[in-house]
Amino acid sequence: MRATRPTTRRSAGAAGGERAARPDHEDPRRALGRLGEQLAAAHLHRLGFATLARNVRSRHGEIDLIVFDGRTLAFVEVKTRLARSAGQPLGLAEQPLARLRPRQRARIRRLARAWLSDSSNMRPTAGTIRFDAIGVIVDRRGQLVALEHVEGAW
Repeated sequence: MRATRPTTRRSAGAAGGERAARPDHEDPRRALGRLGEQLAAAHLHRLGFATLARNVRSRHGEIDLIVFDGRTLAFVEVKTRLARSAGQPLGLAEQPLARLRPRQRARIRRLARAWLSDSSNMRPTAGTIRFDAIGVIVDRRGQLVALEHVEGAW
């Protein structure tokens, strides 16, 4: 006779007041990153860019945003930080874009190349392809404190 191990599964409608696990509640860093990406996407939309893709993942990493304005295709890395207490300036090490290292830039270039070569993606005809970086700083209430957009960051 073979022994079996019981399995339990949670569903979104589990009885007894249980709630389904939500990544935003489990990982505040992920929620902060998602908020920064939303603010960055809204900023790019105001500049005339349409979002082609968000959080493009592969086994090698992730591209936060891929946007297009009719001429320029931009692969965008978004870095988000929480502000210190009100009115206190961030130090250089706390600036969101200060942590964008050469190794990460090279990884994003490889991911962009893979995305462009994948025939299943909608690839617009672009006169320019560039890599942008957007640093977002929000307060503890999730309100935007500062946004720095570097076009053609590398």
